[in-house]
Amino acid sequence: MAAVGVAAALALTACGSGDSPSDTSSGGTAEAATIKLWLAGGDTPDELREYLTTTFETQNPGSKLVIEQQDWSDLVTKLTTSMPDAANTPDVVELGNTQSSTFTNVGAFLDISDMYDELGGAKLLDGFVEAGMVDGAHYTLPYYFGSRYVFYRKDLWAAAGATVPTTLAEFNKTVASITAAQPNGVPNLSGFWIGGQDWRNAISWIFANGGELAVQKDGEWVSTMSDPKSIEGLTQLQELWTSASKAPRDATDANTYNHLNDSDAVEGEDGTTTSYSLDAATIMAPGWAHWSIGDLVSKDGKDVREWNDERFGVFALPDVDGTGAAPVFAGGSNIGISAKSQHPELAKSLMRIIFSPEYQQLLGENGLGPANSDYVSSLGDDQFAKALVESALNSKLTPAAPGWAALENSKKLEEFFGEIASGADVEATATAFDAAATPILNGKSS
Repeated sequence: MAAVGVAAALALTACGSGDSPSDTSSGGTAEAATIKLWLAGGDTPDELREYLTTTFETQNPGSKLVIEQQDWSDLVTKLTTSMPDAANTPDVVELGNTQSSTFTNVGAFLDISDMYDELGGAKLLDGFVEAGMVDGAHYTLPYYFGSRYVFYRKDLWAAAGATVPTTLAEFNKTVASITAAQPNGVPNLSGFWIGGQDWRNAISWIFANGGELAVQKDGEWVSTMSDPKSIEGLTQLQELWTSASKAPRDATDANTYNHLNDSDAVEGEDGTTTSYSLDAATIMAPGWAHWSIGDLVSKDGKDVREWNDERFGVFALPDVDGTGAAPVFAGGSNIGISAKSQHPELAKSLMRIIFSPEYQQLLGENGLGPANSDYVSSLGDDQFAKALVESALNSKLTPAAPGWAALENSKKLEEFFGEIASGADVEATATAFDAAATPILNGKSS
């Protein structure tokens, strides 16, 4: 689906009309029914899922909530095929903030402008709110925010004589020196593990040097990888891949924390088991990764990771001039009601629960940034909360272009950064990428 922006437009333009919802009785109250919530990936923990299910069914007697988890890897494809179909659409949908603009622009979501103030209004995250707007109307709202920061092995850094850097140049130099030192005899150690196709972490170097991924010019979106400021960041990245990272050039940002941990065997959803051994002194990951980093211990008959302050540490990626944190890619999701939902009133009831003070606080207590700024304090004041807030202050979203989800789904970003990581000419590769990406950003095939 390299041109999923066009495909989505064709498939979803009917979302705002046609079948009428069948959610209310003649008295205007929501009839009992089963509604479906799609959650993307495993970031929402079981405790929160149970809260949503129990609270919804308590507040809506006779109705049930079914939660289905969708993999990020094929979420766009599933949304494109399911949301136009009233018989199969999920009622409430979580999707990436980078995907929201595409689907809101083609009519996939219900206009919930009348609920905006009730669900938090001006206290909701601005950038995420904008990603869910079209012509001033609200279609999706922020679900949670995250931010990427640095996780590192204190023991390996100490053995290499490395200290926490205060500028981006110092960071680049430090992780390269750790790779050169190969401390503690760890085989094939990367001072900084970053996969060749890991664009979500890599774009932080573009942002830090003042570059952008795309900008609007004369009403059109233009890819800007070949802008001199973007080239500066890409050049630094290529140097990092050469001097600091031994990660495969086709590796993405998936489960990078496994490379920071001591040996472990991880069972995948397909039943296969992958073995991991410590081979990274440093990674970047969303804040909630800290739940998966630590010493392997047994609790209640299960092997789990338990954070060890003596062995692991965190800090925000520093900016170029050393005055604060670099503008990393903001993680997180938006959430909205399918325009084809047959139970919009029940879906709105679920949205009220999600944006309630109780649920917003639960998000923070589980390391997910609450959508409503009133509840950011629920994140606590430990090192993870501090790193999250510091890194999030200057974090950036991907461009709100109608075709951004299409560009993501085309895998051109992975291909581009993989070429840079493999030593391709930076300027020529960036220029070729811009030519291919610009039409897709504007909803055209390329």
